[in-house]
Amino acid sequence: MANRTEAVVFDVGRVIIQWDLKFLFAKLIDDPEELNWFCSNVVTEQWHFQHDAGRSLSDMVSERKSEFPEYAHLIDAYATRFLETCSRPIIGTCTLIEQLASNNIPLFAITNFGAEFWDQFRRVMKVLDYFSDIVVSGKEKLVKPNPLIFDLAAKRFGYPPSAMLFIDDNSDNIEVASQLGWQTHHFLSPEVLQVDLLEKGLI
Repeated sequence: MANRTEAVVFDVGRVIIQWDLKFLFAKLIDDPEELNWFCSNVVTEQWHFQHDAGRSLSDMVSERKSEFPEYAHLIDAYATRFLETCSRPIIGTCTLIEQLASNNIPLFAITNFGAEFWDQFRRVMKVLDYFSDIVVSGKEKLVKPNPLIFDLAAKRFGYPPSAMLFIDDNSDNIEVASQLGWQTHHFLSPEVLQVDLLEKGLI
């Protein structure tokens, strides 16, 4: 028999908000080929992940500008205009969060997010006010799918993993959480998530 779900734990990027580096750099690079090259070779998701893991933003930017001096102004834009990469809420997910909150379901999050960017983002993302606690990788210097970040979250949130539904768009994160005993939902769309939440009696 399935465990009862006592709390719901969300990822943030690409679950609650749309996130893409191109949301910013398409405003700054007119040529589509150059835009693709830049986001594949200069300011890449893999490079950005270092900040999610806790590396200093200033160190990253300085190092990258020395590698690509011709793109220094765009690398600076990554540091100063990052919110433009993640300013679009996924409306369907936000609606589900509001429904869960109205049913008094405890809400939490585990997110891979740079500490310096998080402080800016959190102030403008009001839907996160529904969350009792959020584990941020850049602050903890632990990133998903490292099992240690899930262990830390379970201790902070105060529920056993088997009582929490973890929602994430990344299959590697889902696999590790499942191995650790969490209930999991691989996020594909708000509509699919809604069906799962209805079946669990959470909304």
